[in-house]
Amino acid sequence: MAATLKMNASSSAAPHAVVIGSGFGGLAAAVRLGKRGYRVTVLEQLDAPGGRAYVFRQDGFTFDAGPTIITAPFLLEELWQLCGRRLADDVELKALEPFYSIRFHDGVVLECSGDPEVMARQIQQFAPDDLDGYERFMKLSEAIFEVGFVRLGAVPFDNFGDMFGLVPELLRLKSYRSVYGLVASYVKHPKLRFALSFHPLFVGGNPFTTTSIYGLIAYLERRWGVHFAVGGTGRLVQGLVGLIEGQGSTVRCGARVARITLQGRRANGVELESGERIAADIVVSNADSATTYRKLLPDAPRRHWSDRKTAAAKYSMSLFVWYFGTKRRYPEVPHHLIMVGPRYRELLVDIFDRKVLAEDFSLYLHRPTATDPSLAPPGHDTFYVLSPVPNLMGNTDWQTQAEPYRQAIAAFLAATVLPDLTAQVVTSRIMTPLDFRDRLSSFRGAAFGLEPILTQSAWFRPHNRSEDIERLYLVGAGTHPGAGVPGVLSSARVLDRVVPDADALDR
Repeated sequence: MAATLKMNASSSAAPHAVVIGSGFGGLAAAVRLGKRGYRVTVLEQLDAPGGRAYVFRQDGFTFDAGPTIITAPFLLEELWQLCGRRLADDVELKALEPFYSIRFHDGVVLECSGDPEVMARQIQQFAPDDLDGYERFMKLSEAIFEVGFVRLGAVPFDNFGDMFGLVPELLRLKSYRSVYGLVASYVKHPKLRFALSFHPLFVGGNPFTTTSIYGLIAYLERRWGVHFAVGGTGRLVQGLVGLIEGQGSTVRCGARVARITLQGRRANGVELESGERIAADIVVSNADSATTYRKLLPDAPRRHWSDRKTAAAKYSMSLFVWYFGTKRRYPEVPHHLIMVGPRYRELLVDIFDRKVLAEDFSLYLHRPTATDPSLAPPGHDTFYVLSPVPNLMGNTDWQTQAEPYRQAIAAFLAATVLPDLTAQVVTSRIMTPLDFRDRLSSFRGAAFGLEPILTQSAWFRPHNRSEDIERLYLVGAGTHPGAGVPGVLSSARVLDRVVPDADALDR
């Protein structure tokens, strides 16, 4: 772009962009702005970068705190290319096959594969009458992918006209239906219905209410596969920080932003909790969108995202995560294992609607040492197990309930796939909805920001260019297009459409 030819990002004369938060959205935004001539400062409140992709290191074990599944790796490759490098220069992505295993309550296991023939053989074994419906659904998933991801993933949706023009396409693709409702119209077997509809949980959505636009995930996985970053997801964070610093920009940790400063209705910098003020020509918030408006702009005139409107919005579920290391290995446990409880719809009603902590659960068990033994001491295994739970709109007292809940999960794992688990655990830590609220500044402890229902998607979501404050931009899970690594990386791509090049900025 012209900006990179006329102005070096490291030059003190270059316009200054402050990015609040160093999650994938914030780091990707910094790379893109640096390429376009901005001098960028990324401010992270934690002691290390990554946001939800933070890394815990404990007793010789390495735990990725958040995302562990990498899809659409071209979005990462694109960032390295902007800096004249290749992703492989810094990070090895290893394709996983199968993607993950689904273990149902009765012990039946479905291996989710990117190979259509492998999937067809499995479906033929337990749901032969659904094979044709499955193949027709995958064709529809591809069509939704072409519209929802390829065409619209980087569209700003600055005005309602952008949304209105899509209405015919949205109707044709049945986006008014839920993901589960769409899947159920193609296949009948309950296990296959689960396997094709649970994906919205990856981005904080209830499959029974999330718009069927998210049915694209099934094809997205097949298109590019499911990958793991050798060394852990934190290697990607380190690589992105390296790109930013290589552009002459800065990542500062332990720098908690207290507020975004304004000149009239225009963002002109930030003030840290320490009292330090940092001037900026533009501000990009990778913080939770509700937190951005409610906490970082408490006194700003806000017509679109008032405290009342943000309070009335629907937010995703939260997560309970137990990180643990064992002194033996469990070679029969795959890298990704989804363990389905006895209830599907009813459990999600408890989590999303009733907001009560149920006695049963469905779990995601992550064993990265299945692929990369270096993440644990020799002869040991690294795990985390994740359970979707209500956000803090419920009345669960996590101060007292966290340990009994962990014990219940441990007992279940010991009785199913991790025998003698209690005696084998040598290191342990947990994360509850309180951590999402207090440590990650997520409103109501929601792990993924706004719930991805139709009326909170695209134009209805907080815009990437703030509707209320000039020169304020939003990236990350709480803005368009939504949560998940592909979503937050795509939110940074939108900035190329709405932020002026550095040499075109009116200062």
